[in-house]
Amino acid sequence: MKLKLIAAILAVMTAGVAGAQNINAAGATFPYPIYNKWFTEYAAAHPGIHINYQSIGSGGGLLQVSQGTVDFGASDMPVADDKIAAAKVKFTNIPTVLGGVVPIYNVPGVTQELNFSGDVIADIYLGKIRSWDDPRIKKDNPGVNLPSRSILPVYRSEGSGTTYIFTDYLSKVSPEWSKSVGKNSAVKWPGGMGQKGSEGVSGMVRQTPGAFGYVELIYAASNKIPYGTVKNAAGKFLKATPEGVSEAAAGAAKSITTDFRVSITNAPGANAYPISSFTYLLIPVKFADPAKGAAVKGFLQWMLAHGESEAAGMGYAPLPKPVADKVALAVNKIQ
Repeated sequence: MKLKLIAAILAVMTAGVAGAQNINAAGATFPYPIYNKWFTEYAAAHPGIHINYQSIGSGGGLLQVSQGTVDFGASDMPVADDKIAAAKVKFTNIPTVLGGVVPIYNVPGVTQELNFSGDVIADIYLGKIRSWDDPRIKKDNPGVNLPSRSILPVYRSEGSGTTYIFTDYLSKVSPEWSKSVGKNSAVKWPGGMGQKGSEGVSGMVRQTPGAFGYVELIYAASNKIPYGTVKNAAGKFLKATPEGVSEAAAGAAKSITTDFRVSITNAPGANAYPISSFTYLLIPVKFADPAKGAAVKGFLQWMLAHGESEAAGMGYAPLPKPVADKVALAVNKIQ
């Protein structure tokens, strides 16, 4: 009898160990706040499953998942076909939430919220607009007493999905930017100063009078960094909000089929915030360890059913329902 009891206890213990999964992931900083919340909540509801996420930037996430260094990656940019084809581990782009990128600034003496047209932002980074009292900035901000102070453009020095979103937008609103710089997670900046991470960019802007930069909406809001409005495709100056980001995704949601890699910067719509994007998890199509694949699949299903409802409260926008429904079908195919 005692032997049977011991065998039963050992069986339960073995099952518990077998069910335990330590999953490693790395990538985008843009969605880190909500990913951290989700992974913590999921672990609490599913004892034994722990997702360890390193916020190292989209470029690092893409590299590590491609090489099989981590179980899955994360990126704010839709990964191109050639990079997927070259990856040692084949993966698919699964959108999770949407977010916005905002212009931040440090202009002494100016307390008003500043407006920025896309071509003005591009020309600040191209070095064509060098002073805060430039007539084109004044035109967008009537009645604001802008100082004759030099502008220091600040940018992300490492490969960054936030940079991809920002430069994707600039490529659409400035022909010169599109031709001379283009869009990518890392570009050859015409001038300015590079800083690592959103922390570096915001820190440099905060401590340098005259500085101008870009960070994620959630980062600016949670750290109380002043940020401006951006003129959208309809000609309206908008402050970034989850609602404005959702509006930017509305048109794309109708055209998405099974490939979720779309750009929604400078999207049409009166209330569409122009520097918006989906953010993605880079999930292997087939996991070498089926149990680990099942655990990741379970998390993604939980995310769609429960996690999306937490997005707006954290400064993100949830997936539009038509997109979420299609994502659910893609998740079901993960092995």
